[in-house]
Amino acid sequence: MNKMIRTLGVSLVLVSIVACGQKSKETKISEVKNTQTAVVDSAKIKEEAKKAAIAEKNALPKPYHPEENAEAKIAELTAQAKKENKNIMIQAGGNWCIWCLRFNNYVQTTPELKKLVDDNYIYYHLNYSPDNKNEKVFAKYGNPGDKYGYPVFIVLDKDGKQIHTQDSSVLEEGKGYSLDKVKKFFEDWKPKAM
Repeated sequence: MNKMIRTLGVSLVLVSIVACGQKSKETKISEVKNTQTAVVDSAKIKEEAKKAAIAEKNALPKPYHPEENAEAKIAELTAQAKKENKNIMIQAGGNWCIWCLRFNNYVQTTPELKKLVDDNYIYYHLNYSPDNKNEKVFAKYGNPGDKYGYPVFIVLDKDGKQIHTQDSSVLEEGKGYSLDKVKKFFEDWKPKAM
């Protein structure tokens, strides 16, 4: 009888081990499936984000003009700045740059910023793109895009003298720009009262 109970006990232990092994195997299969689903979901999220960024970029105004002679345009704007006693704000970048387009749109659609810019600056979008890198103009201002990326801001006084270069990343907040930081930037570099 004892022998029979021991045999039965061993059999139950073996059945439990096998059952646990199967459960473990089933759990592992489930975990693999969950991981595969997470990878697919992650890829879908990335693809949706990419589509949303393209849609956003397509919807925003395109202020850069690759065909323009930037050197001649800046000379023209300098004459205008001198007459109007304003500084020149150069926003360097391109229509390919979502952050460049976001900044332009942010300033144009935020009344407080638009007024500050319109009252104190002649604003120019200096193009950098494969179509026209404006290498001579960028070299004149120390190639700031190489250091900071785009957009990058170059502030000129009314005589066309470079007085400041601004990295745009310090003006960012989340997926946009900080009103306080952008406003302070424009305030700091507007023409000084005489």
